[in-house]
Amino acid sequence: MKIALGPVQYYWSRITMMQFYESVTDTPVDIVYLGETVCSRRHELRLPDWLEIAHMLADAGKDVVLSTQVLLESGQDLTTMRKIAANDGFLVEANDMGAVHCLDGKPFVAGPYLNVYSSPTLELLAGQGAQRWVMPLEMGREGLAQLQAERPQNMQTEVFAYGRMPLAFSARCFTARHRNIPKDNCQYVCMDHPDGLLLETREGQPFLVLNGIQTQSALVYNLINETQAMRDLGVDVLRISPQSQHTGDIVQLFRQVLDQQLDSNAAFEQMLPLMPADPCNGYWYGRPGLEQMVA
Repeated sequence: MKIALGPVQYYWSRITMMQFYESVTDTPVDIVYLGETVCSRRHELRLPDWLEIAHMLADAGKDVVLSTQVLLESGQDLTTMRKIAANDGFLVEANDMGAVHCLDGKPFVAGPYLNVYSSPTLELLAGQGAQRWVMPLEMGREGLAQLQAERPQNMQTEVFAYGRMPLAFSARCFTARHRNIPKDNCQYVCMDHPDGLLLETREGQPFLVLNGIQTQSALVYNLINETQAMRDLGVDVLRISPQSQHTGDIVQLFRQVLDQQLDSNAAFEQMLPLMPADPCNGYWYGRPGLEQMVA
């Protein structure tokens, strides 16, 4: 199985982002997804900058995919999406059906936000050019097994295997609302929270993470103990979502497990101090997502 690094979901400074992707060239990542998928107001990097990073990573031997924004809210958002779809150098991850239509039959990756839960949907996307699909985060191993048995020929499967789970998007910016400022004058406060803004219950329990217009899980989805099960199901790619620290170490532990150089339980224990929050894997078992199940 290959390891993919998903798009950065947070708002980091330009220099932080550049340094991060320079460090990625030395990691055992096979595929790197690039682009702003959350909020178009995040302007530290624009499309020419993403393309510059894409060429740098391609020169380092990485397969690069350009990701489209999930929730489009303006004409400028549409223009950027069309430019990404029109590029001739890199594969595109389509995160809404508008991007699928703009690709007009070109090969693409069907992102997790297309919500593929049935084989007819997968067949439809394959007919429109999808070469790989990313399993929705709420889907468990039983649903995956069914789709794997029925997936179109030559269709690859990718599973979100590590990171805070993106759960929902809204037209409202929750991080700005937390500061009592309007979205149109948000002052880019997302940059103050490089791993999102934790929201707790009245009892002090982690509940959700606010990331601009995106809501994430407070806990970190971690399927490193399920790598053999995913291999048995024919999964082709594991996706790791970047975090502000220790991403390279997380990638290395996944690689060692996949190469059978390290036991998955030992890797899981080594990973715990590297994570920004406690682990969960409930969705994989068909349970509430915040649960941590043991096989």
